[in-house]
Amino acid sequence: MRHVVTGVLAVTVVVLSIAIIATPDKRLEASSETYQQLNLFGDVFAKIREDYVEEVDDAELIEAAINGMLSSLDPHSSYLNPKNYDGMKVQTRGKFGGLGIEVTMENGLVKVVSPIDDTPASKAGVEAGDYITHLDGEAVMGLTLSEAVERMRGLVDTDLALTIRREGQKEPVEIVITRAIITVQSVRGRLEDEDILYVRVSSFTEQTDKGLRKAVQKLKDEAGGDFKGIILDLRNNPGGLLDQAIAVSDAFLEKGEIVSTRGRDANDAQRYNAKIDDIAEGKPVIVLINGGSASASEIVAGALQDHGRAVILGTKSFGKGSVQTIVPLQGKGAMRMTTARYYTPSGSSIQAKGITPDIEVEQAKLEVLKPNARRTEADLRNHLENGNKGDAKTDPTAKAGDAPVENLDYQLLRAKDLLKGVWLFATKDAKKG
Repeated sequence: MRHVVTGVLAVTVVVLSIAIIATPDKRLEASSETYQQLNLFGDVFAKIREDYVEEVDDAELIEAAINGMLSSLDPHSSYLNPKNYDGMKVQTRGKFGGLGIEVTMENGLVKVVSPIDDTPASKAGVEAGDYITHLDGEAVMGLTLSEAVERMRGLVDTDLALTIRREGQKEPVEIVITRAIITVQSVRGRLEDEDILYVRVSSFTEQTDKGLRKAVQKLKDEAGGDFKGIILDLRNNPGGLLDQAIAVSDAFLEKGEIVSTRGRDANDAQRYNAKIDDIAEGKPVIVLINGGSASASEIVAGALQDHGRAVILGTKSFGKGSVQTIVPLQGKGAMRMTTARYYTPSGSSIQAKGITPDIEVEQAKLEVLKPNARRTEADLRNHLENGNKGDAKTDPTAKAGDAPVENLDYQLLRAKDLLKGVWLFATKDAKKG
């Protein structure tokens, strides 16, 4: 490994030397400074190898230097050693081992972007926005994101203790999670109120677009082809593959720009446009987002919002508006490097800003009023019957609170009410026409 590194440095020096000869004065000065910095790196590397209190491994030193260089750029750029690179490729295919959380690094701590549905982390109560301060009692501060992720992975059926700082709670939260094989089914769906198609997309993997179309068609068949609209739930969706975000957006749009990406060079800008295709058949679409909706989720929400194709409901999204490119390196590793920002069709960057919903609805806990809290006409003695023949008579023994109370999703309830209202007015307008 030592010889390889030396060879690389030597080649770099030669290239820089040639550049110095051939460039104008300003570039000559900049190249000279770069040459000095490379010499400085070589001096530090050599000194550590010779005099550090313990013997160090050359490969580990170089890996740490590369990782430090990348992680200093932004929270999403990093070095992937061969093991992490293999893990990343498995994850994008939808199956991997671990806890089931999407994380980033913020202020030296691991921040949970969102837990993945039906994973050990989700079931244990990990929430979007949590800060992980300790892993098995050891402080996270000082670790890189890759190192922290590596420690969270492990053998299936082994436990990991997380110490979490959570907004609104003074004391740290202690959670023990049992590692498992994480198989992500990125798309799930069900009928709500018999005629509303509810589709939950938990991440953007290689199979998301196919899964979405399959789920929507299945729900259409269950509804007999007659449905009011679609609720697309992107809450706590940490993102994933850019091409899948584009495909999902395209599934609801018939024309226009979906997203554009712009790098350092203005000539490298790319624009992605929709093709004629709308799986919702022109019917209303409501998109649910929250603070755990990031990256690819924000691309979809932003595209549908800018085109007026969907109403965005919930709370402001995470605000990750950058594109990372995976660049394979020698030695079977890779680097994840931020190469562009992405922009919604209106030209707005959501980096560190997020998508603001059209209708802001905080998640809330619903409480059912006590039965018989108010009297109605039917409760009065000797009240008149309805008078409509064939109507079922009111059962005087039935009470409003007899049915078991479920944990109700307030944001979803608001989305359903909104969709019904939009559908109702659209139907009335069609009849007038």
